[in-house]
Amino acid sequence: MTQNPFAPGAKRPSVTEGVFSREEVALANRNSGALLETLGLEITPTGTHYLLNHFDVPVLDEAAHVLSFEGAFDAPFRLTMDEIRALPEMTRPVTLECAGNGRAGVSPRCFSMPWMYEAVGTSKWAGTPLAPLLERAQPRSGVQDFAFLGADFGFDKGQPHYFGRSLTPDQIADLDVMLVWGMNGQPLLPQHGAPLRIIVPGWYGMASVKWLTTITALTERYQGFQQVQTYRLRKNEDDPGTPVTTIRVKSLMKPPGVPDWVTRQRWLQAGRVTLEGRAWSGGGVPITKVEVRLGDTWQDAELTGRPDTYAWTGWRIDWDATPGVFDLACRATDANGNTQPLEAPFDMAGFANNSVHRVRVHVAEAAT
Repeated sequence: MTQNPFAPGAKRPSVTEGVFSREEVALANRNSGALLETLGLEITPTGTHYLLNHFDVPVLDEAAHVLSFEGAFDAPFRLTMDEIRALPEMTRPVTLECAGNGRAGVSPRCFSMPWMYEAVGTSKWAGTPLAPLLERAQPRSGVQDFAFLGADFGFDKGQPHYFGRSLTPDQIADLDVMLVWGMNGQPLLPQHGAPLRIIVPGWYGMASVKWLTTITALTERYQGFQQVQTYRLRKNEDDPGTPVTTIRVKSLMKPPGVPDWVTRQRWLQAGRVTLEGRAWSGGGVPITKVEVRLGDTWQDAELTGRPDTYAWTGWRIDWDATPGVFDLACRATDANGNTQPLEAPFDMAGFANNSVHRVRVHVAEAAT
C-alpha cells in the first residue's frame, strides 16, 4: 500500500452515557447481539449468537483454503480443509463473550461498538485441538509467541492490518484452544469465521480469531495492532494498561413478561413468576451462586447446571410478583470468590464491564 488515506490516526472521541453517534449506530447495524429471550436455552441458536466483526466479512473458498504454519518452526507445514477435517474431532459447548459487552454502561468511554448486555452466546463448536498441531510443527526453543492471523483486513486509528492476535507457549499449554470448522452441527457461517477459526475457551472473544489463514511462531512478542494497541484495560491516556484476557464473572436474566417496544421495560400480571437466566465466568471456573434482587432483598437462585466446563450455568428462582414497579437484578459469584459489582468498573474503552443486569418490570393487578 503506497498511500494511507486515513493517516494519521485520530484518537477516538469520548462518549458519555446515553449518547450514540451516527457511526456507532452504523456499527450496531453491522454487528448484532443475542436475543435475551433465548437465555432459557442452554445452546444459543446460531442465528442469534452475537457478532462482532471489525472489518468486512471475507467470503473464502473452502476448497482452496489453506492453513499455514510459518516462522520459527523446525517442521512448518500447510493443511487443506479436507486434511483439517480428517484430524481427530471434538465438539464442546463454549460460552463466548465480546470484551466490549456492557460498554454502553460505562461513562465516559471511547467511541466503539455500543454494546449493552447482549454480546454473549454459547454454541457447540466442532473442530480439533490446536496443541498437537503446534507440536507437529516443532516450535524452536526461543519461541515467545504464536500469532494467529485472519483474512479480514482494514484500518483502525489509521493503521492498516489484518486482524491478528497471539498466545504465548505457556498460554497454549494452559488453554484448551480449538481449531474450529463447525458450529451447532453445521459448517461455520461466513460471519462466524468460515471456513476456519480458533476458539479460546474462557477468554473474551477477541482471542478467537476468525477466517484463520496463518499461525506464525515468533521469537519475540507479537506486535499486531489488535494485540498491543487495543484490548487493554486502561484508566487514563497515560496508562499502558493490562491485556484483556479471561472473562469476568457475569450473569444475565431472561426478561420476564412482555416488552414495551421502545424502552424494553417489561409488563406482567401479579402472581407466581419463574425468573431464569445464565451465569458464567472465565477460565473454566464454575459458578457457585446466583442472587436475584426481588424488591429490596437479594435471594439465592437455584443453579440448574451447565453443559461443559467452558459453558454458562443455568439458574432459576420463583417470584411472587405483587403490583408495582420493580427493578430486578441478578449477580453471580464464582468458585474463586469473584462477585459481580453493582456498578460498572471504569475502563477507558468500556472493556470487561461485568456489572449486574437490571430489568425494570411493571406488575399489574392479576386478572379476575
